[in-house]
Order: sequence, then C-alpha cells, then structure tokens
Amino acid sequence: MKSGLQRRLLLLLLAPMGVLAVLGAYFDYRTAGNVALQQDQQLLRLIPLLADSVVGPGTEQGTPPILLLAPAIEEFVKGRANAGGFRVSDAAGNFVAGEAWIPVVLPPTFDAEFHSVEDRGISYRIVVQRAKTTAGELILQLADGADPRQQWVRSMLLTVLLPNLVLVIAAGFAFNWAVTRALRPLIELKEAVERRSPRDLSAIDPLATPAEVQPLVTALNRLFDLVNDQAEGQRRFVADAAHQLRTPLAGLQAQVEAWAQAARASGKEGAVTLSADKVLRLRSATRRTSQLANQLLALSRADASVTSAQPMQRVDLRELCESVLPTQLDAAMKKGIDLGLETQPAQVTGHEWLLRELLSNLVDNAIKYTPTGGTVTIRCGPCSRPDAQGVEQSGAYLEVEDDGPGIAPHERSLAVQRFYRVKGTQEEGNGLGLAIADEIARLHRSQLELGDARPATEGEQTARRSGLKVRLQLV
Repeated sequence: MKSGLQRRLLLLLLAPMGVLAVLGAYFDYRTAGNVALQQDQQLLRLIPLLADSVVGPGTEQGTPPILLLAPAIEEFVKGRANAGGFRVSDAAGNFVAGEAWIPVVLPPTFDAEFHSVEDRGISYRIVVQRAKTTAGELILQLADGADPRQQWVRSMLLTVLLPNLVLVIAAGFAFNWAVTRALRPLIELKEAVERRSPRDLSAIDPLATPAEVQPLVTALNRLFDLVNDQAEGQRRFVADAAHQLRTPLAGLQAQVEAWAQAARASGKEGAVTLSADKVLRLRSATRRTSQLANQLLALSRADASVTSAQPMQRVDLRELCESVLPTQLDAAMKKGIDLGLETQPAQVTGHEWLLRELLSNLVDNAIKYTPTGGTVTIRCGPCSRPDAQGVEQSGAYLEVEDDGPGIAPHERSLAVQRFYRVKGTQEEGNGLGLAIADEIARLHRSQLELGDARPATEGEQTARRSGLKVRLQLV
C-alpha cells in the first residue's frame, strides 16, 4: 500500500511542481532575453550619437580628436558607473579616447556588430561600428555591463534554482504528511485484514472506512458472506452426517461385540475359530467407523466460526489432565501400558471442552501406537514463550510423551494433516487424531510441537526415532 498508492500520489503531486519550476525558469530566461534585446536596440541607437560626438580633429598633428559627448551618451556613461563606457579608436585600432580596458575589435564593414566580453568578473555587451566622422574614419565602441542574460545566469542558482528546489523539497514533505494522513484509514484497513485469521469471515464495518473505499468493503463483505455460507453448509453437513452415523454405528458395534463374545463361548474349536475371526474383523471395522464418525464430529465442532461465539474462560490444566486420565485407563490396561501423570499447577485462557478433546486425542494416539508394556506420560505445568514481538510471556504447557515408534522429522509436518497415516504404521486409525489436536491448538493461537521422546542414538540418526513427545504451549 505504502510503496504503491502513496508513491504514485506523491509522484503525481510533485511532478507538476517540477514541471512548473522548469517552466518558471524558462520564462525568466525569456524575459531576460527580451530585456537584453531592448538593451541591444538601445546601444544601436546610441552608437550614431557617439559618432556625432566627435566634433573635429585634434588641433595639432597626433593629438586626439575633439569630443563633445551628446547628452544621451553622457547619461549612459554616468548611469553605468564601473559597468559601462565607450572607446574611440583610429582606423588601425589604436586607442584615441574613452576606456582603454575595452578590448578593440576591428569590424571589416561599416555595419554595427555585437560582442560579449568578460572583464574583472563582469560580462559586457559591446557594440562596435566603423564610422566616418569629421576627424576621419574611426572605430567606435559602447560597452554595457548590465546584460540581463548574464545577470540571469549568475543569479540562476540563488534566485531560481535554489528557491524552487527548497520549495519542491518542502512540498514533498508536506505532501507526504498529507497523503500519509489521508491514506491512514486505508492502511489501517489493510493491516486489519492482514491480522485476521484465514477463517475469520466476519464483516468489516463500512462506516469505519473512507467513502471511496466503502464500495470495496461492501463487495468484500458480500464475498465473506458467500464463503461463510458455503463453509457453514459444509460444516453442517459433516456435523449432521457424523451425528446421524453415531446412533446406528453404536447399535451395530453393540451387536458385533455380543456376537464376538458368543462366538468365543460356543461351538466346536475349528468352527469357533473361523466364526470368531470373521466377527472380530467386523468388530474392528465397526469400531474404526464409529471412531471416524466421532472424530469428524469433533473436527466440525473445532471450527473457528463455531467457537468464536463462545467466550474463553480460565482452564485449570491440572484438573483437565486428571479428568482425562480415567477415561483412558481401560485402553492402557488392556495393552499393559503404564499411563502416568506428572502435573504442576497451571492455568490458561481457552475453551475447556476443546482442550479436553485435544488431550484425549493425543493420549488415545499415544496408547494406540505404544507397544504392549510401554509407557505413556501426561504432563502439564507453567512455562514462558515469546510473543509476536519476541517478548517473553508467561503461560503453560500440555505434553504427552510415549515410547512408541515415534515419527521421523521429515514426516512431522505431514502427520498433523487430515487423513495422513505415517508410513509403516500397523495400528488401525483414520489419520485425524493429530489433525484435530492441531486444529484446536490453532484456535488457541498456538501449534503442536512434535519431537523425540529421548535424544536419538548414533545408530538412529537416519532411522525412525524411539518415542514421540507432543507439546502444546498456551498463554
């Protein structure tokens, strides 16, 4: 915004000023040229009077001729003290009368000629003419040091260029201040849109923007409404589908569980083995489908537009961990996993039900991928983390650590994507557990940190690490 619209406005404002300054200098020069032309015409009128001022030859041989300056010539000389004068020379150019410093010029004809001469830092305009007088043929010269064009060149820097340059610089600062103030609402609008979450589709207040931008804001709000309606329809479909699937899937799973128990307890050994195997496969499929429906429902509920209408509250992480632990004990005991708790008092601001969903998914994942006899540990406690400006802020952390196969570093960014399964995984799953947890973390302006449960040994540098530690820092 600043480098685009503001720069163009400044250029469009300053460019005419520069053009006007150049035009002003040009017209000043033209004015000086007109005055100089009038001066040349005056010198042409005076040179015949200088010839008439020679009233006769010298009284003796070799003496200068007798001069009686005409009033106009006398006034011209007196009016230009130290900046003008005349010279009378004989036909060969020898000095006869007047100012000896005026350089002699020998014109080939009797026509008047003009020359410019620099002397003692003054530029002179000189008219010279060969004329026949009562004292014989003489060379007459009039010098005028008040040449407007030469004065214009000398005073160009101080009277034209420097004031115009100062004016353009001052105008540049003034225009920059004015344009910045005028564009401030537009820049604030741009910054407000940049600070928005990609899922924040709330309308922008048109009355808080300049009148010229209000049509654009209205169009953006219309687009936000369309996108929001489409996203809301998708969320509603996922939530309704998942909710509708839960009841029949729960009934189907209950029936399959009963069949599995009945298959183990009845019939001959061979027949029971075949029947139980098929029923157990069916039970596994129904469990996975039921889990998928629940996870899709959780993913839909974790959407930013849904949670934005619900205020955040203070959440005690220790109580949260203690409430999640009993719900995961049965699954841990079936695999002989040591499910432990290491907590310290810590509180954060957030949505308690979403944080519980996040922690449940992390613990469920850890138990699922930890081998029999392994260990899963839930931790929480105070910590600090830098904000956007790099200032440390006090907060708290949630952490789940296991000693399962872990996730290779190059797969960790993919593991939080929806429906992604880590290569080589044998356990059943839908690839949504970490995705749901990461979605909830982003709603709390944070993100999941995946790392090794313990440092890798030398032989494990290129292999999969042993154990996974998932950490979430909150404020």
